[in-house]
Amino acid sequence: MAEQQTRRFPRISESGIEALRRRLDVPIEHQAEPWCHEATRDNIRHYAHGIGDDNPLWCDPEYAKGSAFGEIIAPPSFLFACSRIASGYVGGLPGIHAMWAGADWTWYKPARRNDTITTQAWLKDLVMHETRFAGEALQQTYHVEYFNQHGDRLAEVDSWCFRTERDTAREEGSKYDNLKARPETRYTEAQLADIHRHYAEEEVRGARPRYWQDVEVGESLPPMVKGPMTVTGFIAFAQGWGGLYIRANKLAWKQVHAHPGLGVANRFNIPDCPERVHWENDFARAVGAPAAYDYGPERCSWLTHHLTDWMGDTGFLVSASCKIRRHNPEGDTLFIRGTISRKFVDEAGRHSVEISQQASNQDDELSIVGSAVVALPSRE
Repeated sequence: MAEQQTRRFPRISESGIEALRRRLDVPIEHQAEPWCHEATRDNIRHYAHGIGDDNPLWCDPEYAKGSAFGEIIAPPSFLFACSRIASGYVGGLPGIHAMWAGADWTWYKPARRNDTITTQAWLKDLVMHETRFAGEALQQTYHVEYFNQHGDRLAEVDSWCFRTERDTAREEGSKYDNLKARPETRYTEAQLADIHRHYAEEEVRGARPRYWQDVEVGESLPPMVKGPMTVTGFIAFAQGWGGLYIRANKLAWKQVHAHPGLGVANRFNIPDCPERVHWENDFARAVGAPAAYDYGPERCSWLTHHLTDWMGDTGFLVSASCKIRRHNPEGDTLFIRGTISRKFVDEAGRHSVEISQQASNQDDELSIVGSAVVALPSRE
């Protein structure tokens, strides 16, 4: 009886998992329309600004004319806006929450201004895990490949979500017990001044080459700050990235009519999208999160922003991996740090460095870990 009173959402079922298994390695013919089909000047700028990145290589056509590209290009993580699947639009298990949790990216060419971008995608893997957040959770991994209008492959990514039972996470999850017991974060003027100092000191390397010979193993990248988290910031990201299920009026009705599991009644009994965990504290808590929180692809993009600021216009981000370790609720601030862990020349002859990254919040709680390979220009 108690379970009937507290259970609002479906459970993960064996039949639902089996239905997903039948989709493994099958090309997805009809993908949800992406936010961006083309890498236009405005689409690139809106995405960059949505992650707090004002690099002139993405945002200033006059500046970009003087670069090796001769025009603006898109930041590497812009490709999230060109595939809802890479961004967490998962299939199957209606009513089971999807938490975007990580990605392994490889890039081959930059997306240039006015490129038309298409994708191919398929479900790659399904793995069950035991978690402190929600007990059993299904890791659902998709593979997405990106192409420009010439048929050139721009990038590929393995991107995954954890599918979790909302009721189990809310009623039984223990991951955020300590956080839920603490008072809300309140910043002092001195703490805000320190965060603002980081922003004032943030450096875009830009046109000055960072040569491979000038960096050493063990060297640290300048730290980068993101936050304090606000719903305004989450909306800024969604404006550039597009969101997964954000629709209005008739289009919202059409979405819920086609996919009833996406219509979760709000306090007015109006079916509304589950994406509102990012701006509605009550619904975030209903699915087991501590409060409204940032987007996963947003946080992944912050790590790549950290790298592109450091490497400059003549560097190339070859690959990047990120794994999310906790939610960033409204009020959190992230401090992103990186260290060069290896120098090498790859099989293509590129002078490369491997970089380890991690980001922790204002309470020194680990939020995300990452690693990347960056190709740098050589003096030789």
